[in-house]
Amino acid sequence: MTPIRHNASAGSDNDAVLDAVRDCVLAVGVRRTTLTDVARRAGVSRMTLYRRWPDVRSLVGDLMTREWIAVATGAMPEHRADMTARELLTRGLVDAVRDFVAHPLFRKILDVDPELLLPYVLDRLGASQEVLLELLAGVLREGHADGSVRRAPVERQARSVLLIVQSFTLSLRTVTDEDEPELSAEAFLGELRGILERTLTP
Repeated sequence: MTPIRHNASAGSDNDAVLDAVRDCVLAVGVRRTTLTDVARRAGVSRMTLYRRWPDVRSLVGDLMTREWIAVATGAMPEHRADMTARELLTRGLVDAVRDFVAHPLFRKILDVDPELLLPYVLDRLGASQEVLLELLAGVLREGHADGSVRRAPVERQARSVLLIVQSFTLSLRTVTDEDEPELSAEAFLGELRGILERTLTP
């Protein structure tokens, strides 16, 4: 849910830096992470970081882009002959929400630095949202072709699905009560599955 930056996919050197900032954020949160801490963990100089990232928030932006895209794309099951596009998409989205909610970095940011996510909820789409929209649009087109998904303008349909799964991802923990089976996270994920099925079924 972060803006596209060239650094996010610049190779293994950047991955080492992003791994370091991830470790720092998990340890102390974003506000207490410094470029000095990241440089020390990554084994590079501060000047090396400054040439690529102006501040910690830009580093964290690239980290979130990398992590969120990995979660979203990793949750999608492989195509199978016995699965329609709607079944594939519904299963993948429910799994993605489950994986996001359990992701250590996502949980840390929600707990300590939730304001980092607000721009991508209130103001603009970010890189990982754009990637998810492309993924959604591709599977929705397959669903239109195989007849398993209700036909609608693809871009609008993809954005509407994004709104649904994003609300579950960001707010699921506020409504769950694991002491009540009917209000558990898995129960709500079952509701999400039903909402997606009803939304997408022709």
